[in-house]
Amino acid sequence: MRKWWPLVAVSLGVFMLLVDVTIVIVALPAIGSDLDASPSDLQWVMDGYALTLAALLLGAGSLADRSGRRRVYTGGLALFAAASLLCGLAGDPAVLVAARAVQGIGAAAMLATAMALLNSTYQGRDRGVAFGVWGAVSGAAAAVGPVLGGVLTEYLGWRWIFLVNLPLCAAAFALSLAVLPESRNPAAGRMDRAGTAAFTVAAGSAVYVLISGGSEGWASAGTLGFAALSAVALAAFLLVERRAAHPMLDLSLFRRARFTGVMLCGLLFSGVAFAYLPYTSLWVQSVLGLGPVGGGLVVLPMSALAFAVSALAGRHLPRVPAWLALGGGLALIGAGSLLQARLDAGSGWTALVPGLALTGLGVGVVSPVLAATAMAAVPPERGGMAGGALNTFRQLGQALGIAAFGIVLQQGLARALDSGPGAALGASAAGQLGSGQAGEVVAAAPAGQADGVVHLVREAFAGALNDVMLASGVTGLAGAAVVGLLLVRKAAPAPARPAAPTPTAGSGGADEAAAPLRAAGR
Repeated sequence: MRKWWPLVAVSLGVFMLLVDVTIVIVALPAIGSDLDASPSDLQWVMDGYALTLAALLLGAGSLADRSGRRRVYTGGLALFAAASLLCGLAGDPAVLVAARAVQGIGAAAMLATAMALLNSTYQGRDRGVAFGVWGAVSGAAAAVGPVLGGVLTEYLGWRWIFLVNLPLCAAAFALSLAVLPESRNPAAGRMDRAGTAAFTVAAGSAVYVLISGGSEGWASAGTLGFAALSAVALAAFLLVERRAAHPMLDLSLFRRARFTGVMLCGLLFSGVAFAYLPYTSLWVQSVLGLGPVGGGLVVLPMSALAFAVSALAGRHLPRVPAWLALGGGLALIGAGSLLQARLDAGSGWTALVPGLALTGLGVGVVSPVLAATAMAAVPPERGGMAGGALNTFRQLGQALGIAAFGIVLQQGLARALDSGPGAALGASAAGQLGSGQAGEVVAAAPAGQADGVVHLVREAFAGALNDVMLASGVTGLAGAAVVGLLLVRKAAPAPARPAAPTPTAGSGGADEAAAPLRAAGR
């Protein structure tokens, strides 16, 4: 059994960081009420984590190749623990958002090194077992997150969704020092600091524009300024990556239709399948009155079915043509969103179940194929870079999706409450509903009018959530068509470019580990 302790150490860290992507979803109403957070504050609680995780994945992998993968992994664990403590003690939204961003830095260090640590520790059949367990743990984290978050929030308080990380981090840290071997890439190139910085500024500014544009106005000085900053930073990133001797992302890979299709699929996959869940959680808890546990159980049909399909059919799905599996899976996810876009003032949580189940089916189809197709789309020496880029695009898709759907929700609420009977609730009602404070809106109703206000609140939020689901569904179906067309094209010859001596994103040995995936992906 001793040989499996390194797997336990890595899996424990990865489980925590992936759970923290979704565990916050069901706690948002409680956070909004306790900290008097605005809708944009709640969006940043989600996006601060996902965005820093996405922005730093590739850079953290490169750093690990040079400085030592165990060192970077354990450093990430320590930082993740410290940030979790700060999250649990936060007394206002600004501190919580900042702490979540620091959590994302630690999570990037862990996720970027996980595959390389396993690959350097295990050989032969043991390596296959290790990666199989690691994949199962990753899938289970998505299923457990909302339910675990609901239990902790309802019985201990929302702060415990962060504080529970402390003993787990301590155990993983001690175990990692004891059992994980240190490994480096002796041929690793210099870390692409300029590219990492430019990408972080570009992505962060773009998310800020989406969030601030919906609340402050698209023509406000702050929104326009950050839009310009994002454009300049993106141009700088493209220029740096084209000229760098060892870029963290080889832009020439995007000349390959298959690679572009996989990255687009990763971006849309996380955005369409998961980014609307925070707003679903607000509806079922603050409007329908379910507790946090109930809010977590509502999304269980999606996560459980996704896990079951991925586990039971995962070994067969890579044999399906990539264009059909990924394009078809995205189409199922989009159709699942559209199936949920039929809510009204009288709807209960059960109205979501058929659509969530269909979405879960699509997620279960896409998940096992996505990584294999990414590895198969590039030369062997670029396998690690492809894996890191895919994780980056997935996290970025969720961050952008949360921000974009937040705009749709707030505009839908404002439209419903700006005129007609809803106008009687006041100009601030849309913001209160968007931050999970429907109870406060009802409590402020004049005597004898509470029932009418409840109906208005349910009607307004149901209509706004329908808009979110419609936007998600149309994006998913359109994306499915584009991804399918890109993947069905024959691969172009590899661009003439000298191979970099090191893949990034903590890939170290990930290229070797990905060899069977490449074969399956073809």
